[in-house]
Amino acid sequence: MISKSILHLDLDSFFVSVERKHHSELNNKPVIVGGMGDRGVVASCSYETRKFGVRSGMPMKIARRLCPQATYIKGNASIYTKESHLVTEIIKNQVPLFEKASVDEFYADLTGMDRFFGIERFAKELREGIIKESGLPISVGLSQNKVVSKIATSEIKPDAMSVIKLGEEKEFLAPLDVNKIPMIGNKTFQLLMGLGVYKVRTLQEMPVEVLEGVLGKNGRTIWKRANGIDDSPIIPFHDRKSISNERTFHKDTTDITRLHATLVAMTESLAFQLRRGNKLASNISVKLRYSDFQTSTLQAKIPYTSADHILIPKAEELFKKLYNRRVLIRLVGVKLSGLVGGHYQINLFDDSEKMLSLYNSLDRIKNKYGERSVVRAVSMGARTIGRMRNPFDGEPPIVLAHRNQ
Repeated sequence: MISKSILHLDLDSFFVSVERKHHSELNNKPVIVGGMGDRGVVASCSYETRKFGVRSGMPMKIARRLCPQATYIKGNASIYTKESHLVTEIIKNQVPLFEKASVDEFYADLTGMDRFFGIERFAKELREGIIKESGLPISVGLSQNKVVSKIATSEIKPDAMSVIKLGEEKEFLAPLDVNKIPMIGNKTFQLLMGLGVYKVRTLQEMPVEVLEGVLGKNGRTIWKRANGIDDSPIIPFHDRKSISNERTFHKDTTDITRLHATLVAMTESLAFQLRRGNKLASNISVKLRYSDFQTSTLQAKIPYTSADHILIPKAEELFKKLYNRRVLIRLVGVKLSGLVGGHYQINLFDDSEKMLSLYNSLDRIKNKYGERSVVRAVSMGARTIGRMRNPFDGEPPIVLAHRNQ
């Protein structure tokens, strides 16, 4: 079997780097990009802020306490998307097979390229070319699989390259903390530490059956990754299984009019995205998070549809069933899942040619002038609901506040 050569590429502190590219006065200064409200989170932070304990995904109010001297920026999703596309095109023109894992993270399969060109040399020149053409710093890791390459990148960042040669995977991973292994989140990390497992070396030495007994079916996957074993493929296109929209209010509320307007606006937006992507949904769910952080979700099966006038009443019905505590609400969300390809078809019992003509006309206006150019009157108060891009274009979501960058 031919050993693979998988390159992981990660744009360093991507949102911050883009801001610095356009505003050079921010260079070498602490910079934090994220939500500016009381409930905003850190989407990206410069390395100058990390010595103060700032991390992506952290509540912005905590970041402000830890590093008050930083420059705080709300960010611009359209600019970040444009810069991400620029890097994507550079990679696309250089490698035969690649995966865009997120807005700032890529994998490239370089297997077999050493017959024509040294793989390490190619990876080095690809990285240098991206930096030169995009003006953005990027770190890369090269090994025989995605997991080891990703960890190699994270260990060498920022603005550097790491190569883990075939057969050296276990040795490279052994001294690392166990939470460096993808799939080991905080909960699993705490559980492993409770068992006295702190380093990857200990995972490597444990019988796989023991890990399965503690962690279930994920135990075997974690054991394999700890031993540098991973056969996950390069996925060139992301086919979404669901789309969702959530709103965290600046202030907890019981204002039914406002809640209803937000719910309708989100459902209306999602339905338009389905039609724009030629998709139909067979499941809808509504989520509520109360001021005490208790979260409740209710879902329902529906006939395959992308029609507002079917989805909105169902969302309203689920909301009424779900909202039974009569306490302040922190967040409301709508999710459409069970997606399949297909155009909205007329329902012989409920719809008419006039209804289909109406949807076609509305969608043409929205595509031309923007999603919020035509909305239901009830949802006019929810002005910030809506998307800037097609969620079915194979690109990952732009918002990455939950990821460590």
